[in-house]
Amino acid sequence: MSREQTDALAEGRASSAVAAEVSALPIPAGPSIAVTGTRRRLDGPGALSRIEILLLIAGTLGAALAYLVPMVFTLALKIDLLDRGNEAVLGYILGIGSVVTLLTAPLTGILSDRTRTRWGRRRPFAIGGMIVGIGAIALMAMAQDLVALGAGWVLSNLGWGTALGSIGNIQADRLSAGQRGKVGALTGVVTQVAPVTGVLLVGPIVGDIGLAMWLPTLVGIPLVLLFVVFVREADSRGAVFDHRLTVGSILRSYLFRPSAHPAFAWNWLGRFLFFFGITFTSTYSTFFLASRMELSVQEIAPIVGLMSAIGTAVSALGAVAAGWLSDRWGRRRPFILASVCLYAAGAGVSAFATDLPVLIVGAVLTSLGVALFLAINQAMVLDVLPLRDTQAGRFMGITAFSQKIPNALAPLLAPVLLATGGVAGENYTLLYLSAGAFALLGGLLICFRVTATADSSPVVR
Repeated sequence: MSREQTDALAEGRASSAVAAEVSALPIPAGPSIAVTGTRRRLDGPGALSRIEILLLIAGTLGAALAYLVPMVFTLALKIDLLDRGNEAVLGYILGIGSVVTLLTAPLTGILSDRTRTRWGRRRPFAIGGMIVGIGAIALMAMAQDLVALGAGWVLSNLGWGTALGSIGNIQADRLSAGQRGKVGALTGVVTQVAPVTGVLLVGPIVGDIGLAMWLPTLVGIPLVLLFVVFVREADSRGAVFDHRLTVGSILRSYLFRPSAHPAFAWNWLGRFLFFFGITFTSTYSTFFLASRMELSVQEIAPIVGLMSAIGTAVSALGAVAAGWLSDRWGRRRPFILASVCLYAAGAGVSAFATDLPVLIVGAVLTSLGVALFLAINQAMVLDVLPLRDTQAGRFMGITAFSQKIPNALAPLLAPVLLATGGVAGENYTLLYLSAGAFALLGGLLICFRVTATADSSPVVR
């Protein structure tokens, strides 16, 4: 959730040429700048402590509550209130928001890599993103038409997406190799828990859509503030770069050369396909359940909460165990393969489900698959991240492209799939089967193409 996105096909100069090369200058106080080739490291806090990891997880939960609950539930409620029966507009609003952040979100990583403040490089962006996000929630809660609602969602992507991305960048800066699987599992579970928690929070108050929009954010704000205040960063005011940041250098920084970082490139493509698939189901899950259970969108809230709670409880245990084992064994790919097989199986079950028990089975399998993937692939992202010391923010932003581009494109394609055959333009069977196929293909690419590279820390197996 850093800025999320980039094309793995970018031409461009070699990454090191586009990179910020940093000079070593004497600094009287605060962090020093060490140079090894073209890499820069700010001497500051070491690997995250247990308390800091807990605060990181809390901050991730807080930002995810504000960001994800509208995506999976409250936007659908608001649209149903403003334009009942127009389900397709949900996909268009989500897609437009993602397209806008495709163009703007990577800037936060690039700029934060070069930010000089006593609070460090990442925390100022977390605070700024939260402030913009609060304004976005206010706009969506008060919206009287679909245009205002869409504008609010665009601002929410900019704000809460930036806050989440900044928290992710601190993980890239400070997690040791032995922490990545475990912390990736915990943060992955948190991103699963956040929508569930949000649905449970707002379920009893769906009649007051304004309060339903606000409640997850009001819970999330203190959690983000705890993270920002108590998880320290090195003072970055002494950082010196040997070239100016220009429009041209920023645009080139959106791209990278796949041949220079093949493991990173293949992982990017696999993530793209996986997120393309799961976005189909996450976008339309509320309408899907209402259709299969023959209930209204408002009436489906308790069932959504029940299914999400069951799926999350199972997936949380599975993801944490997988993250711990992945770190202990030094292996990522077997867990990735298991995750996409589980998701594809769950999507297949859901595609043909017509009653609640079978729908619950499908939801549990898909939730477990997503949780395992988020946990282990987050660790793999950090394993193969190029130029971690100098450009972690930039490459975390490029990684996030692999999630944000699908978030923009999949909701635009989903209405086409729903309108293909099916009854009354609701071909959820095709939608869910397509989701499983894309996710499975993405996982297979990662498992059979991602190998160790010279610029990744541990060997990825």
